[in-house]
Amino acid sequence: MSRIGFKAVPVPKGAGVTVSGNDIIVKGPKGELKAKLMPGIVVDVEEAQVKVTRTNDEKQTKAWHGMTRALIANMVTGVTAGFSKTMEIVGVGWRAALQGKKLVLNLGYSHPIEFDPPEGIEIVVENPIKFHVRGIDKELVGQTCALIKEFRPPEPYHGKGIRFENEYILRKAGKTGAK
Repeated sequence: MSRIGFKAVPVPKGAGVTVSGNDIIVKGPKGELKAKLMPGIVVDVEEAQVKVTRTNDEKQTKAWHGMTRALIANMVTGVTAGFSKTMEIVGVGWRAALQGKKLVLNLGYSHPIEFDPPEGIEIVVENPIKFHVRGIDKELVGQTCALIKEFRPPEPYHGKGIRFENEYILRKAGKTGAK
């Protein structure tokens, strides 16, 4: 059984957490994030930490207890340091480039793919085969990476496609000729 919900979330200087009604708002130097509180969950904001408690011991409330604490910790980290994921493209002649804020991907199709990132996401192209997806919302950064990865998911035979940096792709053996 996880006890992560009982740990207090430290709030660094420059960040602030407020609870208004059924919403929790976290503000920091990089921006502001808001989340809804689940029923049966109580959030207490003290000087430099946030404590999450529950009103009963039902199974669903216990699950929401740990999840709420993790969401608050992720929001505090997001508004202070931010989140970043590095992706790389594997394939001959495949590349990424930026046109304004749009990510333009040449992935072996007959046309380039233009991806317009959602609000709050910044894409930085390091070189033609490596780029970073950055933002303050951890869920949005991960979802944006998943949407980009759908254009060419890594395939198991040659390993070509869009993948996370240092992601291991399980390779399959190709066909062998009968003799």
